[in-house]
Amino acid sequence: MSIMPEAPSIPYWHLWCDETGVSHQTQCNLTNWEFKGVGKAAPQWNNQMARADSTVVFTVQPVGWVGEWHENPAPQWIVVLSGRWWIEAMDGTRIEQGPGEFSLGEDQGCTATADGRKGHRSGTIGDEPAVLMTVQLHVPPVHKPGHFT
Repeated sequence: MSIMPEAPSIPYWHLWCDETGVSHQTQCNLTNWEFKGVGKAAPQWNNQMARADSTVVFTVQPVGWVGEWHENPAPQWIVVLSGRWWIEAMDGTRIEQGPGEFSLGEDQGCTATADGRKGHRSGTIGDEPAVLMTVQLHVPPVHKPGHFT
């Protein structure tokens, strides 16, 4: 009898909008794991999200690119494939991510501040483009951090 390995806990950043319309970044963890095989493959840890329509979009942000205040076009998982980028929420929280790191952009429904901040800002870091893969989920945003555990 083999011993079941300990379930993983994988961190991600969640950019979300609170009930007052202000965006925040909260570090959360994927924790809803099931240990099972797929077909004839040996068991592995799987964290299956709810089924939803989605659109995969790859982006290449040039060196020096800055996306001024904007909301994500839809709730979306964002995975950094190469390069580095930063994301700043309305509350001033700024994170940086590199290859293999990912976040959930779910800041739809923010309220613009007097100085024009709404959603988030983002931009590239360093001397190479940031290559991202996004999986846009065609579902309404949930204004609560970490609901995708």
